[in-house]
Amino acid sequence: MKYRLFGKSGLRVSEICLGTMTFGTEWGWGADKAESQRIFDTFANKGGNFLDTANRYTEGASERFLGEFIKSDRHHFVVASKFTLRDQTGDLNFAGSHRKNMMRSVEESLKRLDTEFLDILWVHAWDHLTPADEVLRGLDDLIRSGKVHYIGVSDTPAWMVSHANTLAELRGWTAFTGLQIEYSLLQRTPERDLLPMAQHFGMAVTAWGSIGGGALTGKYLKGESGRVVEHSARRSERANGIAQKVMDVASQLGVPAAQVAINWTRQTNPAVPIIPIIGARTAVQLEESLGCLDVVIPESALAELRAASAIELGFPHEFLSTDNVRELIYGGLYKQIIQ
Repeated sequence: MKYRLFGKSGLRVSEICLGTMTFGTEWGWGADKAESQRIFDTFANKGGNFLDTANRYTEGASERFLGEFIKSDRHHFVVASKFTLRDQTGDLNFAGSHRKNMMRSVEESLKRLDTEFLDILWVHAWDHLTPADEVLRGLDDLIRSGKVHYIGVSDTPAWMVSHANTLAELRGWTAFTGLQIEYSLLQRTPERDLLPMAQHFGMAVTAWGSIGGGALTGKYLKGESGRVVEHSARRSERANGIAQKVMDVASQLGVPAAQVAINWTRQTNPAVPIIPIIGARTAVQLEESLGCLDVVIPESALAELRAASAIELGFPHEFLSTDNVRELIYGGLYKQIIQ
């Protein structure tokens, strides 16, 4: 395991993050406590220190399990949790990113984790009803109180993250250091705006869904069932074609398809390093996924995977990259500009 800095901070995190949404059986498909402990131990023994959970995961069991697992060595681990999603159905103030829910949710996460602080707190999804300044001021107060060390934002439009970080800079508040997104060979739309924005602000990027809910392992092509519904984007004709290409590359390299899918997210864009969030329902599954640390996909194979999964960047990106527009903007000398 190697380590990265968490965005423009000095925080050191492992190059793989362990997702703990599978800790607990409350949702009908996770790991019991004993197996969750084995998953955690497998990750820690590989040198992993970056752990991702949330208030909603398995109705709180994920945080409770994780709190027990890290208790003997709390300061070694970088624990990230989230707020925004509901803790209680039928009460508007038990959900959202407003100050009332933020403070309540964080306090309850701290109790479940049995810790005095969160290393990272993510806004789980953008709440378009709550003003950005209310969110940022509340997060800044949590940091100043010592209950949170760093903040990040997940599942949010690029324009809103840009607005929030610019607002934080102008007001002297703490800005978002991390960005969490869905990103994989099946989901490349963050390349339009989210990833360039993260590069501009120097944000750490963590990615969920790197194996496409299992689709990129080829299991659906083999006739296996899963939680992904048959007609979803992850089981479409396009998804099947991409999964087949992943399997072909994996066969050429002699490694499991999951390792190819995970490493594509890690290798495809060196300008914006991606930290995959890897979850598992068994320690054996995690062990196989972590084998990606010993694999490097050749550039030729990366190019094949990019071609098979290519998306249209759309307007204005494609318009601005045409030769005619570049000639007009740069006086016909674009290729002579050193960048």
